Amino acid sequence: MAPPRRYLAALLALLCACTTTAPLASVAAANVPITTCRSFCGNITVDYPFALHPGCGHAGLRDLLFCINGALMLHLPSGSYRVLDVDYAYRGLTLHDPAMSDCRALDLTPAGRGNGFVLEPWREPYLSPDPDNVFLLLGCRATSPLFQGFPDRHLPCRNVSGMGCSDYLGCAAWGDAAYGTGTAVGQPPECCAVPWAAIRAVNVSRLECEGYSSAYSLAPVRAEGGAAGWAYGIRVSWTLPESNRGFCGACRATGGACGHDMESHADLCLCGDWNSTSNCDSSADAARSDAADTPRAVAALRWAILASGLTSLWYYASRSNL
Repeated sequence: MAPPRRYLAALLALLCACTTTAPLASVAAANVPITTCRSFCGNITVDYPFALHPGCGHAGLRDLLFCINGALMLHLPSGSYRVLDVDYAYRGLTLHDPAMSDCRALDLTPAGRGNGFVLEPWREPYLSPDPDNVFLLLGCRATSPLFQGFPDRHLPCRNVSGMGCSDYLGCAAWGDAAYGTGTAVGQPPECCAVPWAAIRAVNVSRLECEGYSSAYSLAPVRAEGGAAGWAYGIRVSWTLPESNRGFCGACRATGGACGHDMESHADLCLCGDWNSTSNCDSSADAARSDAADTPRAVAALRWAILASGLTSLWYYASRSNL
């Protein structure tokens, strides 16, 4: 026996509701916003390969920059440094250590003053002080590792890009005191200028020095005024694998943001709510397919429930008319 018309009307309304809501869910799921990892700290732009958010930037430079009260800070095992500038064109950062000596003031203590500069071993392939950056180690003891292993050779101290101790010892910060350059036998120099490549780690306390200074040169000409005209600070350069350039360029060209996997540290292209190991175009179809599968599954479930309900209602309606 056919069920009463009131049941058919209710079932028809339910069918309309199911068939109209499923397409809406599909459209909403396909509308995926594309996010970016670019940000700012104070007046400094933080962009690839650096980042302030987990998963953004290159893995070799992860957990490096932090924005604290509007000041961009770089953190290493040797301490924290204020980032004064990020030069994306020449791949360089300019850092400042407030405990570092310069030409106007000396900051020395017997236990060592200043952070120096020490990198994690895994980060060294990606980040290092510029070759034109000189580290001036001050007041180092004769037992310093800096002077060991050179009994018949010259000390490792030397000028770097025209900057050295002979000029630095003439700074007003040294006052009228006379300081030698260590020419006497057995006496260490008051100042020892070294490039980063010579020692690979400027750990002031481990090197048994009282302090340090650092200066860098961005021009091939000698600074006027001697050490007083130097640019004081630490100039750091970054390097990325050649393969990364093509990957990141393709990612950006397809609307993605370059990032990395937080567990494997492999390169990732961040494409909104999904990630790709190549670019956003290669993953877009799969992502849209995945997004479409969800509302389709929901619609199928609704049809199954509807079919079950129809069967039950038909059965009970038939029995009620018996």
